[in-house]
Parts: sequence; C-alpha cells; structure tokens
Amino acid sequence: MHAKVNYCCVKTTYYFVCVPSQETQDSFITGYTCNSRERVVFTVLELSASFLHSLKKRRQKKEGPTAYCFGGHSSILEFGGALQKGKVDLSHMRRTSTLVGVLLVLTLISCGPWRVWSSSLCKQTNLEVRPHSVSITEFGAVGDGVTLNTKAFQNAIFYLNSFADKGGAKLFVPAGRWLTGSFDLISHLTLWLDKDAVILGSTNPDDWPVVDPLPSYGRGRELPGGRHKSLIYGQDLTDVVITGNNGTIDGQGSIWWSLFRNKTLDYTRPHLVELMNSAGVLISNLTFLDSPFWNIHPVYCSQVTVKKVKILAPLDSPNTDGIDPDSSDNVCIEDCYISTGDDLIAIKSGWDEYGIAFGRPSTNIIINRLTGRTATSAGIAIGSEMSGGVSEVHAQDIRFFDSYSAIRIKTSPGRGGYVRNVFVSNMTLENVDIAIRFTGTYGDHPDDKFDPNALPLIEKITIKDVIGQNIKRAGLLEGIEGDNFVNICLSNIILNVSSSYSWNCSNVQGYSDFVSPEACKPLKERIFPEHSSDCYNLSNHLQSSNNQTRAGQISGDIQC
Repeated sequence: MHAKVNYCCVKTTYYFVCVPSQETQDSFITGYTCNSRERVVFTVLELSASFLHSLKKRRQKKEGPTAYCFGGHSSILEFGGALQKGKVDLSHMRRTSTLVGVLLVLTLISCGPWRVWSSSLCKQTNLEVRPHSVSITEFGAVGDGVTLNTKAFQNAIFYLNSFADKGGAKLFVPAGRWLTGSFDLISHLTLWLDKDAVILGSTNPDDWPVVDPLPSYGRGRELPGGRHKSLIYGQDLTDVVITGNNGTIDGQGSIWWSLFRNKTLDYTRPHLVELMNSAGVLISNLTFLDSPFWNIHPVYCSQVTVKKVKILAPLDSPNTDGIDPDSSDNVCIEDCYISTGDDLIAIKSGWDEYGIAFGRPSTNIIINRLTGRTATSAGIAIGSEMSGGVSEVHAQDIRFFDSYSAIRIKTSPGRGGYVRNVFVSNMTLENVDIAIRFTGTYGDHPDDKFDPNALPLIEKITIKDVIGQNIKRAGLLEGIEGDNFVNICLSNIILNVSSSYSWNCSNVQGYSDFVSPEACKPLKERIFPEHSSDCYNLSNHLQSSNNQTRAGQISGDIQC
C-alpha cells in the first residue's frame, strides 16, 4: 500500500470502480461512494505482475469498461464536475492542498442510468428519556462481587413493569460488581450500566434456569433436551434498550467452558443476552466479556440495533460467538469490535427439519464498520443453521486481522433453506488463513429425522473491494455435488497470498473481475458486461427493499 488520498464530491454522488488506464501503470485507486457531507478515502494499491498482465490481455481484446483519467499534485480535491459520455468534465475541480501526486482513474461500467442510494439502511437511534428511573441499590443489591443479587434485579424489574404504559422506565446500575443469576426484562425498559458497573454472571449453574429448546432447533444446540436461560433474557417484548456509559456484562464463562471440555454438561450452555420474539431492540455502548456460549442472540426478532459494543473472550474459548441474528429481520450491527473464540457474527435461521418447518428466515441484515479477530472461525459467517433461509445481507467497511477466515458460508445436505443476495464490500484483511470459505458439508444434525435430500440453495453472493496482506489462501470454495453454489461474484479483490495454491474450488459457479491472484476456473468467466445481471449488487438491493427506510435518496443519474 503506497498512500491514502482523500477526495470529496461536492455537488452530487457518483459510484466509482477504478482500474489502471495504461499498460505500464503499476498502481491504481479503488473508489467508493461519497456525498456532500462525507469524505471518501481512495487507497492506492500495488498490483501484482499477473494482475497487470491479465488487464493488458483484456485491453488487447478490447474487453471491459473504458477508463478515464485525470492527474493532480494534491491529496485533497473537490470535484463537482459531471461525468459525460466519452469524457470527464474537470472544470469545477479545485486544488486545496499539495501533499502527494496522484492519478485517479474513473471507470464507467454500465451504459444505462444508475440511481445511487445511501449505502446504509441503519436508522439513527435516539435514546428516549424514560420518565421513571430507579437504581438497583433501592432493591437491596450489593455491588461487592460476592452477594447474589438475582432477587434484587427481579424485584426491581417487577416494580418497573407498572410504568410500562406510562412511558416506560430505566433501571440504573451504578459502579460496582453486581453478581446475579438469570433475570428477565420487560417492554419499554432501559437497562443502564454506568461507568465501572459490571453485571457478573453467577458461576453456579443452578442460578441459570433450564428452559425449553427453541422450536426452530428442536433441542438444545449442544445436547438433547432443554437449555440454560441466558443471563439477560426477554420474550415477546417491544421497546427494549440495554446500554450505558461503557459498563460491562461479564458471563464468567470459564466454569462453563470447563464443563463443555470435560463433557460434563447436563444442558446446553447459556448466552449472555437472548431476546426472543421481540421488536424495537437497542444494545449499545457496552462491553460483553467471557460469555458461557454465544454472546448476543436475537431470535425471532425484528428491528434490532447493536452498535458501539466490544465483545471479548479468549481466542480458544469454545463457541463464544459475538452476535448471532437468528430467524430475525431488519437487524443493524454497527461500529463493533469483537475478539472471541468462534464466529464474530453468525447469521442463522434454524436447524434442519425444525428450521424448515418453523420457516422464519433471517433477512435485511446490515453490518457496518466491524473490526475483529478469531483464531478458529470466521469474521462473518452464515450458517451452519440456516434452514429457514438467509437473504439480503449487506456488510461494508470491515477489517479482520489474525483470523482463520474472513467470510464463510456453512451448510450441508439436510439443511434445506437458502442463502442468497449477500453483498460484502470494502474489506481489509491482515494475517488471515483463508479469505473466503464456503463449506457444503459442515456441521451435525439434531437427530436422525433430517432429510438428506433437503439441499440448500446458495446463490448470488457478491464480494468486492477487498485488500489483503499476508493471506495464506485466497479462497476455499466447496459446494455440494449435484447442488452447485451459483452466481458467486468476485470483483476488485487484491490479496497478497503466501500459498502457491491460492484458490481451491469445487461444485461452485460464478464470475470474477479484477481479482488477484486470479480466481479459480469455475469463477474465471467475466462479470461485465454479459453477467452483471447475474450478480447481486448494492444498488439493486436498495431499490428493491421497499420495507426499509431509504436513508436519504441522492438525486442524479449517471449516463454513459
């Protein structure tokens, strides 16, 4: 990487995809959407010789889009000109500082009008002031880390339930170490953890009651039968907020990890937070520490926002997933840092015949500005429990480091369901074993009643604008024999790969443009112009999502 150069579009918004314009050029600039209120960063990349050679061959064949260039000697330019057919109007370009010379290459891809929308569907969330508030200390709680405060939490929330129809209420947790077993939330409640407040999960499994298995799973995820209730639990709720001034929820999970490793569990381990069949959920400004099992698990939920949270567990802790939206819709995950022993985010929708019968998909999942690491699993995973279907997943501005894999789809015969319309963009990887991994024979089954002929449909997966340093393998993509994963589209991906076997693909089909190292044979066919309609892309998704709030339409069509 040579330099980072800032540009700003001052009159309208354009979507740029950038390629070298000359055979001898040894660098190019990737471009992203910008508007009058945001500055966009273009990153100058060093290209491999093989990538440049492939571009040269394509230019000789007169394939691919036409490139337009302009140069300058400044690092910050204001560009208000219009893109016209056959030229770039630079009459409104104004130089604002002289820092570094650049070459900007603008590529017009489509010869039809493009309408450009804001890239984020996540709404601005404003915390409502609850008219009633109490402190946990008013109910006898003691924050010494030793006294068990389960009854205090239960009694406080029971009292606050009387204000549910009067604007709701806030339960304030001050600084201290508040030991507790599981407790239930109510609607129209804000659970607020002040700075230096720590809610500690009890190390006695008896303080975590056993509840029925989820109907979309048919049994506990680890063992037949029930499962331990999460530390903080809610069912059939509306308008629930778990937030604070960077307080901590600590599951003290090591006792549970030992039970798992020693195979002495009686029931499936508990999560830190599980909200079930609820709507209007906000979780923010907190640290989640050492969960016994998954950390945050919204299941059968709608309108869920998780933002500005830090989730931490040892890299070898078993199954400590970060955030797992499960048979849920309209989920926004933003500005999070996650470092755990399993998938940082895992999107799910039920397990085999139980998930198929329950039939509730996960859809409209938005992930923005996620950073993290996982030594054993994936940064963003879909599955393996995806039998109710997963679709309309959009992730952008992602950074993973010191991790096993970045993007992973996990499924197997018997799962049924589908994964489609997935778009990942603007991803930076450092020290990652496998950048992209699809697995068609992953995971176990709840019982012997699953249908081995229930094959999953995996289609329209687009991954673009990826930079990777010290990557062991670019991709390991393994579909299912007789059930290919189709319309896999890779674009503008530059990976510094240490292995001579950079790609390994079987039972997959798709397309690629500007990928280095060159993609595997089943994905070598060009995207543009013949197959662009086969690839799921952001602009199509945002125009077709009628049930989402379009956060600020940006006017203006680009004609070419």
